[in-house]
Amino acid sequence: MDVLLLSRLQFAMATMFHFIFVPLTLGLSVLVAIMETKYVRTGDETYKRMTQFWGKLFVINFVLGVVTGITLEFQFGTNWSKYSEYVGDIFGSLLAIEATVAFFLESTFLGAWIFGWKKLSPKFHAVCIWIVAIASNLSALWIILANGWMQHPVGYIMRNGRAELNSFTDVITNGFAWQQFLHNGFGSFIVGGFFVMGVSAYHLLRKNEIELFTKSFKLGLYFSLIFSFAVALQGHAHAQEVSHNQPEKLAAMEALWETHEDGAPMALFLVPDEKNETNSVEIMRIPGALSFLAFNSFSAPVKGLKEWPKEDRPPVTLTFLSFRAMVGLGTLFILLSLWAWKSRNNLTENKLLLTVLMFTVPLPYVSMWAGWIVAEVGRQPWIVYGLMKTSDAVSPIATSQVAFSFFALTFLYSVLGLAEIFLITKFALKGPEKA
Repeated sequence: MDVLLLSRLQFAMATMFHFIFVPLTLGLSVLVAIMETKYVRTGDETYKRMTQFWGKLFVINFVLGVVTGITLEFQFGTNWSKYSEYVGDIFGSLLAIEATVAFFLESTFLGAWIFGWKKLSPKFHAVCIWIVAIASNLSALWIILANGWMQHPVGYIMRNGRAELNSFTDVITNGFAWQQFLHNGFGSFIVGGFFVMGVSAYHLLRKNEIELFTKSFKLGLYFSLIFSFAVALQGHAHAQEVSHNQPEKLAAMEALWETHEDGAPMALFLVPDEKNETNSVEIMRIPGALSFLAFNSFSAPVKGLKEWPKEDRPPVTLTFLSFRAMVGLGTLFILLSLWAWKSRNNLTENKLLLTVLMFTVPLPYVSMWAGWIVAEVGRQPWIVYGLMKTSDAVSPIATSQVAFSFFALTFLYSVLGLAEIFLITKFALKGPEKA
């Protein structure tokens, strides 16, 4: 393997590990804030115990997530120095704001929340967790604004072979980035909702703390139900943004090889054959369906992959399968949420539902990973779409150096991942402290 492939594998591995922690932080922080607000408003001690139980799981997840995020930013300097030199003026400013404003805000108030149960008033203590939740999501916003600029660069001028910031307003109002942020945010709230439902289901099956976990389950259910529908509707708008700005990614998502000038079909089942630039199997083609989904018109033209040279096309099979996995799981989340909604008043009697939801906890993570594979792999071969190819962005360093850091980080992240699973599982199954 060469430096480029090793660097790509290292960054992909680090990102996927980091994304074990991020979506639960975003979703669970808001749920914990809602629980504590209910406690402050009602004085119901059950909500206080809920806040402390789920808050403990949130803190474990947050701390381990911070560690994995730090190494990601270092890689821009170590593995992708040419990229940093090319776009550092823009990319660096967004990451700097994320670190100096959002991250420090959430860290400071999280500390106040952890140690302030007996020192702060209940109202101010609840304000602290709301600030943590808002700052966590703001932190994600700045990161995604940076990624959105890589997907759809705006607000820059080329000077001396570098992309320099020309309009900060254009960068932070980048429509492509905001669509990404909403899609990621809604997905994270689904992760949080299914996590709370899954853990609650475990305890309800064992008749443990029925009142506490019934209330927890219903709160997770409301989140899952609302945002399962929201992410589907917003995903349609996001796909249309991709259609206009990254047409080859859309073609890869649907394994569309030929250009259709008068309406592109969509097959419900197909098997891409990249080598022969065709699909070996196509079943149930719906005429004009892809044109309608992409452009709201059954006759709108859609470009096929053959419009681009092979070297400028994204990997088709991986992008296609990841997109199908994301959409399929998103549909499953809607169906499961509707089932849970129908059974919400007799939860303890519906053991099948509780058992299914208990084992469903990992699936929203898989969906989020699949979505990011579509976003990142589908953008290839560009690291900055239309401006800089990934092969031009890698650092001029020895292969042995990258190989060493790749295996070292894989070991470190494996330890952290196992620690996360062990700690979260241990405290989740243990349940809340006795009243």
